[in-house]
Amino acid sequence: MEQLDRCDDAARDWARTAIALVEADANRSADTHLLPFPLPAAWGIDLYLKDESSHPTGSLKHRLARSLFLYALCNGWVGPHTTVVEASSGSTAVSEAYFARMLGLPFIAVMPATTSPEKISLIEFQGGKCHLVDDPTSTVTTARGLAADLGGHFMDQFTHAERATDWRGNNNIAESIFAQLALERHPVPAWVVVGAGTGGTSATIGRYARYRQFPTKLCVVDPEGSAFWPAYVSGDWTHCTGGGSRIEGIGRPRVEASFQPAVVDRMMSVPDAASLAAMRAGSAVLGRRVGGSTGTNLWGAFKLIAGMRAAGVKGSVATLICDGGERYADTYYSDDWVAAQGLDLAPHRATVDRFLLDGVWP
Repeated sequence: MEQLDRCDDAARDWARTAIALVEADANRSADTHLLPFPLPAAWGIDLYLKDESSHPTGSLKHRLARSLFLYALCNGWVGPHTTVVEASSGSTAVSEAYFARMLGLPFIAVMPATTSPEKISLIEFQGGKCHLVDDPTSTVTTARGLAADLGGHFMDQFTHAERATDWRGNNNIAESIFAQLALERHPVPAWVVVGAGTGGTSATIGRYARYRQFPTKLCVVDPEGSAFWPAYVSGDWTHCTGGGSRIEGIGRPRVEASFQPAVVDRMMSVPDAASLAAMRAGSAVLGRRVGGSTGTNLWGAFKLIAGMRAAGVKGSVATLICDGGERYADTYYSDDWVAAQGLDLAPHRATVDRFLLDGVWP
């Protein structure tokens, strides 16, 4: 009888220790807060923001990075000497660099050259290296090739995000949101609003709501330059925009494998100027700076709430603070940068200010 034994006991022992370290990090971490966004009580509609900026690496992507590392470790893809490579516009790379350093692994992030200097510094602070590319549509192919050349592992968040997270529960973001709403006056939200970068978060929330038989609907908001919105409208999932998104962390030049359109109830296309106007207005209300993708979320949530008010519907809406605004001091919060991008925030800011005053949308 022939036998082929590829068992590497040392690598298996290392993986066991690595998984324990990643799990212990999760066990040490408290859940993120669900913050009420102040709206007039008379409206009968409540808005909540899940503050993912309070994770150790400062963004929603901390959850994803943890899940991706566990997925790769349990699949045997990452070992004690593996170089981990990712294609990321910033936040995922920051979080993956954190976990790579925890495990003593080298980490390289492939990202557009336009990524904010603040995010590049955060990746390097966590021990990662940045590989910048001029063409934002080439990050995935570049990362895949780099991993192959180095004998490393391409983490591939855009393919694995929806399957690396346990969407049935296990303290995923959807389970956490619904649990934290349990004692509120409208404990089951009418809508949850999220953007799509990998599509993993929207897949998790949409699946979880269906699994738990909640009537909650999922709205995905999409920035300029992203393929998700035009593909959703046309049904052509091969659609490619040929460019990237100015709103870091969301939007993609093509529809990624993790995006699950069947669990999405509504999509909105949000102009970049509207995202930044809502970001700045929301920051003023909250008394703290939030990032551009949070502004995209807020624009969508405000518009939905105005529609609920117009229809006489009461209830709650939940969305996310994806990351903090301190990462964008030289971009989204810089009037000079905004002007250089040719963006006029004024009309969109007027729309948001009108909504916050009387709940009316143009």
